[in-house]
Amino acid sequence: MLGGGVLSRAEAEELAGVEGEDVYDLFYWANKIRVRFVGRGVRFCAIVAAKLGGCSEDCRFCAQSAHYSTAAGGQRKLGEGEILQRAAEAVEAGADNFGIVNSGRGPTREELEEWLGPVMRKIASEGRVRLCADLGSLTAETARFLKEAGVRRVNHNLETSERFYGQIVSTHAYSERVGTLRIAKGAGLEVCSGGIFGMGETWEDRLDMLFALRELGVDVMPINFLNPMAGTPLAGREKLRPMECLKVIAICRLVLPDKELKVAGGREACLGDLQSWMFYAGASSAIIGNYLTTLGRTAELDHQMVRDLGLEEQRDGSGGARER
Repeated sequence: MLGGGVLSRAEAEELAGVEGEDVYDLFYWANKIRVRFVGRGVRFCAIVAAKLGGCSEDCRFCAQSAHYSTAAGGQRKLGEGEILQRAAEAVEAGADNFGIVNSGRGPTREELEEWLGPVMRKIASEGRVRLCADLGSLTAETARFLKEAGVRRVNHNLETSERFYGQIVSTHAYSERVGTLRIAKGAGLEVCSGGIFGMGETWEDRLDMLFALRELGVDVMPINFLNPMAGTPLAGREKLRPMECLKVIAICRLVLPDKELKVAGGREACLGDLQSWMFYAGASSAIIGNYLTTLGRTAELDHQMVRDLGLEEQRDGSGGARER
């Protein structure tokens, strides 16, 4: 693979079966492949929940769903000034990307034109950070609007395999998620798509999702680990252990050797003291700061982690690297 070869499904299945001390070999080769195809740089991404809670969809892992009684409560929106403030804080924290996230099936035209559009154009025009959006399902018209507003990347996760998907979501189809990714690509947007590990899926499901992402040509894969939220149907699931999480990251790198792999939700809760190992298991970026309904750790701890590892921070959202 260091020579540019592509891992086959059969090879991936064999590697997914590696256990015990042999997983350290997986980490070693995943790190080698990361350095070869992506480099030693580490990127950080920050997100803001512009509209939080009250979601019409029934994703069984999500505290924002209106179908469940959770601490997220009812729906609320941030004003333009609050979103701009969060963008400024993301820049200060060292984020290369800033993602505006909207709960719900998809954005309305009114939300785009009167609320999100103006603030997106403002952030994009300042040129301090790469603007991303996670707004749900997209039409071709909406995707073009986002591109014109300055959005450079759209996040829309597959979440899991097509086979397991029906046990996680019933209010919209897996094919709708695939369609949104293709629409975003067709509009000239980069696509960020991954899933959540630890929801009860098998390794076959995990590999199905990875090979689907490879076929779709995603630019970035966010790797989330289930942090069970009280009130959701998955509240009782046991969190994945740190070494299993690292194995997941390594297999993702082996299947997607030249993609940005972003460790996102559940990082602190599931990796614990082994967070720094994620880079040597193949990850190349991470969410910095808070998540949508849970708190992250301080930005300085993450910057210190990168310095301690002897790695380099990369930040080209504004055209250059951040010196620290």
